Amino acid sequence: MATADYTTIPSAIVFTPARRPPEPNRLPRQMHRVRTVRLQQGVSLRSAARQSGVDIRQLRLQEQESTDLRLSDLHRWQKALDVPLAELLMEPDEGLSRPVMERAKLVRVMKSAAAILENAPNAAIRRMAETLVDQLTDLMPELKDVSAWHTYGQRRSLDECGRVAERVVSTETLPGIDHGDY
Repeated sequence: MATADYTTIPSAIVFTPARRPPEPNRLPRQMHRVRTVRLQQGVSLRSAARQSGVDIRQLRLQEQESTDLRLSDLHRWQKALDVPLAELLMEPDEGLSRPVMERAKLVRVMKSAAAILENAPNAAIRRMAETLVDQLTDLMPELKDVSAWHTYGQRRSLDECGRVAERVVSTETLPGIDHGDY
């Protein structure tokens, strides 16, 4: 069995400053706080994708704090989250500005009020929820488009089939198929 001498580094392997391997204990630099702001605003990735016209997978990569985003990407996030651009660029040690925090809280209250309105078991609770929604909309008009919290179960992963996969479909109902082959 042959042995190798690892005590000397061949002269062909030279680390220049541009090619130096990353230091193991050094964390990636935080470039932005898009994910933090998105979560505090109560905006889902699906909603952000719909508003920005960007694929969810791409948005998931972009919202990682170590991702170096282009200015156009930050502008899309700013529009989707409806916050000042500076809120996305502030240092992570600082909290969100007071107006943005208050807006995020009002969005959450509006989501709760809309959920109560959707699931009101009787007329009295429905009237109370409608009044609350109206008051919140008077306070902040842009809340009128806020939807209720999702009441559905957990979203399926890509490798899970939905109930439609369990249904049997007759090939006789499909046009253009030679039924003799089946």
